[in-house]
Amino acid sequence: MISMIAKAIKQNWGAYLLFLVFGALFFVLLTRFLTLQITGEAEGRDLAAQAAAQYAREQILEAERGKILDRNGEVIAEDTITFKVVAVLNEEMTTDAKNPKHVTDPEKTAQALARYIDMPEEDILKRLQQKGKFQVEFGPAGRDISHEVKMGIEQEKLPGLIFLQDLKRFYPNGIFSSHLIGFAQAEEKEDGTFETTGKMGIELNLNKYLQGTNGKMAFEEDARGYLLPDGEEKIQKALDGNNVYLTLDKKVQTFLEDSMTQVAEEYNPKQMYGIVADPKTGEILAMSQRPTFDPDSREGLADNWYNQIVESTFEPGSTFKTFSLAAAIEEGKFNPNATYQSGVYDVLDVRIHDHNRYGWGEISYLEGVQRSSNVAFARLLDHMGEDRYKSYLDAFGFGKPTGIDLPNEAAGNILYNYPAERVTTIFGQGTTVTPLQMIQAETAIANDGKMMKPYVISQIVDPNTGDVVREGKPESSGNPISADTAKKTREYLATTVTSDVGTGQLFSIPGYDISGKSGTAQIPNLDTGGYMIGRENYLFSFIGMAPADDPELIVYVAIQQPTLPETESGSIPVSKVFNPVMLNSLKYLNIQPAEAPSINIFKVPDFEGENVEDTVSKLENEGVIPVVLGVGNTIKGQSAKGTSMMAGERLILLTDGELTMPDLSGWSVRDVMKVANIANLDLNITGSGYAERQNLQAGAVLSKSEQLIVSFSTNQEQIARQQAPEEEETGPQD
Repeated sequence: MISMIAKAIKQNWGAYLLFLVFGALFFVLLTRFLTLQITGEAEGRDLAAQAAAQYAREQILEAERGKILDRNGEVIAEDTITFKVVAVLNEEMTTDAKNPKHVTDPEKTAQALARYIDMPEEDILKRLQQKGKFQVEFGPAGRDISHEVKMGIEQEKLPGLIFLQDLKRFYPNGIFSSHLIGFAQAEEKEDGTFETTGKMGIELNLNKYLQGTNGKMAFEEDARGYLLPDGEEKIQKALDGNNVYLTLDKKVQTFLEDSMTQVAEEYNPKQMYGIVADPKTGEILAMSQRPTFDPDSREGLADNWYNQIVESTFEPGSTFKTFSLAAAIEEGKFNPNATYQSGVYDVLDVRIHDHNRYGWGEISYLEGVQRSSNVAFARLLDHMGEDRYKSYLDAFGFGKPTGIDLPNEAAGNILYNYPAERVTTIFGQGTTVTPLQMIQAETAIANDGKMMKPYVISQIVDPNTGDVVREGKPESSGNPISADTAKKTREYLATTVTSDVGTGQLFSIPGYDISGKSGTAQIPNLDTGGYMIGRENYLFSFIGMAPADDPELIVYVAIQQPTLPETESGSIPVSKVFNPVMLNSLKYLNIQPAEAPSINIFKVPDFEGENVEDTVSKLENEGVIPVVLGVGNTIKGQSAKGTSMMAGERLILLTDGELTMPDLSGWSVRDVMKVANIANLDLNITGSGYAERQNLQAGAVLSKSEQLIVSFSTNQEQIARQQAPEEEETGPQD
């Protein structure tokens, strides 16, 4: 009985204990519920906000970086749509085994993907095998994917790979004034997003203008990613970056790039640069240098990071005599007809030599300018006085930056402390300048004494409003000389191109009067402290303007240490840039030649079966040059029919007799090809320009399929071979 009572008490105690435990739990839950209902917080966190955050999503609306355009609105740099590839690793994303949404076969995926992106297969596999990752990207290799590459990857049918739209900075013109434009690239920020930032050139200098402001779109969705029907949606529009319009002209820039590329390939210079400017406004129409780089791939950037036209200085050589001549004219110390003894001149305890060491006897000062005589200019300094000449160097802007709207502009240095330095400065040795200073000073010569500050920013426009944020305008930087002096300087410098003894003969352009000055500057030897020696170790240059009477363009070209054939002077590669750039730019800008003779147009009939003598007479009356192949009396073929020809063009006539070889000297490639085609000859061409040598002698009887070898050379190359290959300048000797 007692044991039964004890057992009952024990059972009731267990029930009481369970009652107390569940009662306590109920009390805690009730308290928790009431607290949440009253305060809306848990552990200090706002539950309503946490719930909103769980279901709210925010999408970045990426702003476009502003475009960089030329003066005519042609695109130089812009954002373009690309893709980035992402691999989903989370198996929970797959709800249908037959249609997987995650990477199911990392090895196969890595092997296939390695064929499309620049990443080793083993590195791709490591990323795909990461544990606990929802998705992975592939760094720079997985970004900037083109539409074609995207389609190729999609055709591999690799589960788990998705593509997200992306923006990439694109430079459609390749090496187009690359050091001026610079480049921009995407950089990852702390929040994992990417932002395109300028790294050099205009892209860096105007980054604050080009950079846009991202927008965002906020919306609500459920746990499965579906938009909630009553969810709020807020949109903050992206503001695109400002568009930058440059003074560059895409056509003129292309002329410069093409010519420089050809010369760089042919002569492999250490450095070279070229500038085209409008002397009336100071606008830079084209600017380029070699080595250069591709702003899309950055290939070549390691060879030359800085903009040498803006940031580097050099000794200009005889091109500097342009401004020395102008100073002497302004001071009334230059008499073109006065004579002096060339060769050697002792002044201020310094002995000056002409570049050929012995001179040309007693010559006029004008001939001294044409021959680029150092002695002539040393004497002019003696006549002007050192201090007076120095004031002109300051007035022309040497020794201080031009103030162009580009970063890191160098100032140069007028070396004028000792007698030797003062004398050598007048012919461009010792003193250092920048290419931009040379352009600025040249505008005073071309623009009737009014010097114009160079600039490259035309205007900056907000594409969101159309407002002009900043505008570049022509700005005078002084009047170092009078209009009359500028005119006389142009006239005297024009004779360096037209004179039989002028050093600028190679820079003549048919139909246009060129005024300018060549230079062959010595290069300092940093190892010995003196100057480099050797026929190639110079900076060869030419600065010229056209038309000479009222210049519309200035072109400045300099080439350092080109690899020269034994028969060529350093001015030849310079002329191969200057001449086509100046000529094509003048034509493009519709600047008419000084003399434009009337041109007769003749429509060529079919002469087949007609008498040779009668046909020749008819063509000569029309101004067309007939070239007869063969000794027959009847025409059986011709190089053209039914087309229009201008006076002075050649028409090849084929007769019924034996074919004979004409003299091809001076012929163009086009005319030589006419002969080869109509005579059925195997043509082999070397060089460019006009025919100089041929393997088949004039008058020789031709047989079909015979090989014709013709060597071509330019007028400049032929002139250079006729001249003694002397260096233009050598340094002074104390």
